[in-house]
Amino acid sequence: MTLEVRDLVIDIDGARVVDGVSFDVPEGARVGLIGESGSGKSMTALAILGLLPDGAEVGGSIRWQGRELIGLPERELAALRGDEIGIVFQEPRTALNPIRTVGRQIAEAFRIHEGLGRREALARAVAEADRVRLPDPAQIVRRYPHQLSGGQRQRVAIAAALACRPRLLIADEPTTALDVTIQADILELLHGLVTGDGMSLVFITHDLAVLSQIATDAVVLDAGRVVEQGPLSTLLTAPRSPVTQGLLRDATATVWRPGGGA
Repeated sequence: MTLEVRDLVIDIDGARVVDGVSFDVPEGARVGLIGESGSGKSMTALAILGLLPDGAEVGGSIRWQGRELIGLPERELAALRGDEIGIVFQEPRTALNPIRTVGRQIAEAFRIHEGLGRREALARAVAEADRVRLPDPAQIVRRYPHQLSGGQRQRVAIAAALACRPRLLIADEPTTALDVTIQADILELLHGLVTGDGMSLVFITHDLAVLSQIATDAVVLDAGRVVEQGPLSTLLTAPRSPVTQGLLRDATATVWRPGGGA
């Protein structure tokens, strides 16, 4: 297994927000964490990366390539982030630094994890901008986040997350803030990059229709607990949990393929 989560519990300010969550992400798998707001899916993702808010208490086990991550020193966790595990957040406007060019932000991964000099790192950033299909990459890397559209900013965030070719990508509702047309483009881009590189994926969303475009398996969360998990095709055609049935009714994506097919 690439990622193994066992009996994960998270308490914040005395309140339990994740309660006994367990799931696996084998190498090359595309697994969705799905649930309504407050279900614990984003907190689970932050726990994997050691990015929970101050004061959070964590129990259980999170093993990456057989290595326990809970309790790992921050320095060692920082070395994993961006190198072995990448993350794309929901809103790139807040994830990106507004006073640095997008090229420098993509290049940062090469400077931190590969020790490249500024010029070589920026050259690699241009190549990554081209890889995520940003227009005129040599020029766009000179711009600042506010000079780009929402879809372009998300492509920058994806380029930065995948620059060092991590083995696992966590995508935390990366299309929610985008209109449906751009949303479809970003899902297609992510699907191509993930499958092309053979990386594992944890995709977080509240929308089963969106998940059907990119994942093969799903873990359904409600109030911090797993209520159903299995192949996405089964959850779409024969959901057992009332929570999953409700998510199926509420699916809102314009491109909808019952039974998956991602």
